[in-house]
Amino acid sequence: MYHVPNEGRRSIRTGARMKETGLKSGVPDICLPTAHGGFIGLYIEMKVKPNKPTENQKKWLTALRCAGHLTAVCYSFEEAKELIEGYIKMPVTVTKGS
Repeated sequence: MYHVPNEGRRSIRTGARMKETGLKSGVPDICLPTAHGGFIGLYIEMKVKPNKPTENQKKWLTALRCAGHLTAVCYSFEEAKELIEGYIKMPVTVTKGS
């Protein structure tokens, strides 16, 4: 599992450097690239209430869902933890090449 460092404010120079290295706006915050429950991975967008996903974040979540990932928006550590624990308890999905 890994975190995508998209959040927060940064200088113009740092932002430009991050874009040059491949950072994409709207990518969900957390990725668990293991296949369970018929999905090929899990992506979670973390939010603080009452914030909602941006249009760009919604596009990423939809595209990832269409590609076979489980996607979710979580509003607390506990909510994300429960989702992750439930996801990894699902049967492993066997994919081509496995």
